Amino acid sequence: MSAMDPTEIFRQEASELFEVLEGALLDLGQRPDDRELVDSAFRALHTIKGSGAMFGFDKVAAFTHEFETAFDRVRKGEIKPTQELISVALAAKDYIRALIEDPQSTDDIIGEAILDDLKRFVFPDQAAAPVAEMVAPPLVPVESKQAGWHLYLEFESHILRNGSNPLDLLEDLCKLGPCFVVPVTDGIPFLDEMEPEDCYLKWDVKLHAACDKDAIDDVFMFVSDEMKLTLSPLAHVEAPAPAPLFQLLDEEPAPMAAAPAPPVEAAAAPVAEQAVPKVEPKSEPKPEPKLEAKRDDRGIATVRVQAERLDELMDRVGELVIAQARLTQLASSGSDLSIKMIAEEIERLASSLRDTTMGARMVPIGSLFGRFRRLIHDLSRGLSKPVEFVTTGEDTELDKTMIECLADPLVHLIRNAIDHGIEDTATRSANGKTEQGRIELAAVHSGAQVLVTVKDNGGGLNTARIRAKAEEQGLIAAGAVLTDHEIHQFLFHPGFSTAQTISALSGRGVGMDVVKRTIENMRGSIDLSTRPGQGTTVTLRLPLTLAIIEGLLIRVGEGRYIIPLSAVEECIELTAEDERSRGRNFLNVRGNLVPFLRLREIMNASGAPDRHQKTIIISTGDTHVGLVADQIIGNHQTVIKSLSKLHSDVTMFSGATILGDGTAALILDVAQLVALAQSKVEKQHISEAA
Repeated sequence: MSAMDPTEIFRQEASELFEVLEGALLDLGQRPDDRELVDSAFRALHTIKGSGAMFGFDKVAAFTHEFETAFDRVRKGEIKPTQELISVALAAKDYIRALIEDPQSTDDIIGEAILDDLKRFVFPDQAAAPVAEMVAPPLVPVESKQAGWHLYLEFESHILRNGSNPLDLLEDLCKLGPCFVVPVTDGIPFLDEMEPEDCYLKWDVKLHAACDKDAIDDVFMFVSDEMKLTLSPLAHVEAPAPAPLFQLLDEEPAPMAAAPAPPVEAAAAPVAEQAVPKVEPKSEPKPEPKLEAKRDDRGIATVRVQAERLDELMDRVGELVIAQARLTQLASSGSDLSIKMIAEEIERLASSLRDTTMGARMVPIGSLFGRFRRLIHDLSRGLSKPVEFVTTGEDTELDKTMIECLADPLVHLIRNAIDHGIEDTATRSANGKTEQGRIELAAVHSGAQVLVTVKDNGGGLNTARIRAKAEEQGLIAAGAVLTDHEIHQFLFHPGFSTAQTISALSGRGVGMDVVKRTIENMRGSIDLSTRPGQGTTVTLRLPLTLAIIEGLLIRVGEGRYIIPLSAVEECIELTAEDERSRGRNFLNVRGNLVPFLRLREIMNASGAPDRHQKTIIISTGDTHVGLVADQIIGNHQTVIKSLSKLHSDVTMFSGATILGDGTAALILDVAQLVALAQSKVEKQHISEAA
């Protein structure tokens, strides 16, 4: 197994930092006075800059430094983060991402233009000077009396192994102001006891600079978990005279197993002169050295695993479930009690392993919801429609494959909601609405399904316009009697659009048909509801996973079929009265009329039906349908296998599985069966009316 490329690790970590940065910037546009958001964005920038320089992304480090320098004025509270500044900052974030993920596609001119825009908003009175030059503090002579800080630095011994160099950190500390650095060597062991990769030195530092504690914390941001920092304010002390950066007094440098620090100009950070004798600080007692094993206490919270390995593991678990089902069937047909006990134990272990593996593939849907904040921000500005974005149920977990498939449909739904649903400011004001529109994105568990809803408070669907467009395209005859729900379903027809003009966002009739097809391929369904003048709600009903499901195994004639257990409401016996009513398509279930389908007729089953047939009541949304089968065999762990392209036109089945005896069983598509039952009911109503 080959080790992962370090630059690829950096790209993965940078991707997470970009999400943090983008989220902080978008929130900052709503809460400009939130100090925590500013600090979060600044920390993300600082980490990207430092890590980029470490892994050789010099352009990333240089551009991020300019970005960070300009944003520092926001951090210091000198300027307010306006919407214009946030937009430029988001563009800068996109440029940094491009520099990391696809540097060949970037151009320095774009980066310079972004920095010019930053300069225009951050330094409106100094538009002619580069960003870095304007914010760089001039070197001023240090006064003889000046406040400062007393620091005692104690690093963990393994810090060098993690790529950190204490000398570089001391160099950054000296950039804050004049420093008096004294190495503490009392912890250095004898030469034959030294580990070449361990750090044994500690440092006693007096920093003569009127900076705040946050500036010092920023220097040690990356190693805060690998060191102990004792900090106390200095009173008025004499500032040291300029000298080279680090001068270890009267002693040879202690071994640190790191490359010698590069030479630094003396003017960059004056420290102690060579002539100063060795002294131990007495005015302030030195704290007793004590290393804190924060790294060990913290432990490992997460482990990165490639998605392909999870998919492969899921495939192996699926094969194990099939083999376990075969073993259970063989054990049940024999009389050996010990074999039956082993089969039950393996079944229990396989079930536990299946649940654990599926849990490892589960991802909070909030990771998907966060992507749409930027989309809504950009669409809102581009269409001049102020929109509030609200999300709920971010902790709802869904299979990672489902989340990947769900991204594009949600993009189409959100774009349509803003472009078609949300009215412009003038129209909303005229209708007595708030000027700001609202998009709600929510997720919630409902049994073995997840419901994802996209809701807007716009004008709702124009049913008359949809009907007129359907008649114009010849989809329905003029004057045909249709319910509003049936008319709204034309929105999912390929090439159907009610937009008056074609824009960059919509109008070509491509989108909603793709949404429906994608959701149905995920074994889900889509519901549409609207209130004129109040808004529209689109609900996506999705299974938790596409890999292994609990199913109900039934027999129809000689064939066996699987019904997803999540869709099964109850099982009842077909009464003699229902059996005699061949022309009637309804069951009386506790006073409620439920349409039913005879699966023997649909599957063209041969032979005579069983004497006592069973009815399985299934549901999708608020619709209930009965399926009449010859026999209910029982519960079955179903490993879903996709049908081949040759069977792509067979809409009655969503897949297949392998049973314990090696034969195949088709998985019934609940949504298609419900639609078939509804169409039969409508035809019966038409025939009765005629």
